[in-house]
Amino acid sequence: MKNIILIGMPGCGKTTFGRLLSKELNRDFHDSDEVLEMRERRTIKDFFAESEEAFRQAETRTLKYLAGLDGVIIATGGGAVKNQENMEILGENGVIIFIDRKPENIVACIDGTVRPLLAEDKMKVYDVYEQRIKLYQKYADYIVGNNGRTAETMDRLLKYVRGTEQ
Repeated sequence: MKNIILIGMPGCGKTTFGRLLSKELNRDFHDSDEVLEMRERRTIKDFFAESEEAFRQAETRTLKYLAGLDGVIIATGGGAVKNQENMEILGENGVIIFIDRKPENIVACIDGTVRPLLAEDKMKVYDVYEQRIKLYQKYADYIVGNNGRTAETMDRLLKYVRGTEQ
C-alpha cells in the first residue's frame, strides 16, 4: 500500500487533513516536523538558529526514514519541495497530494511563533508561495484546493485516495 504524502505551504492544512485521513482510512499518520524533532532530539527552532541548511539536512534524513514506511500518511514540512531528493524519495512509495491554499487564507490563521520562516512577518507567506508554487505543482500527483469548507476538501481528498475520482 502506497504512502499518502501531503505537501503545501505552512498553514495549508497538511497536518489537519493528515489526521482526518488517518482516522477515516485507518492508517498511521506522521507529521514530518514532529518526527524530525523526536528523532533528532532538537527543535526546529534550534536547527534554524544554527542555519536553514542544518534544518534541511535533518529534514531529508527524516523523510528518508518516513518514506521507508508502508501505507502511512505523511505531512511534510512546507519547504520539503525545495530539495528534489526529498520528493524523489517520497514519490518512490507514495502518492503526493498538494494542498493548495491561497496565501490570504493562510495569513488569516497562522501562528508565526511556530513557523520559523514566517515568524518575523506573516506577509512573507505571499513571497514564499510565489517561490514554491511551481515546485508544489511539479511534484504533485493530485492538487486539491483548501479555500472553502474543511468537509468539502476532505471529500475531494477521500475520493482521490480511494481512486473514485477521474
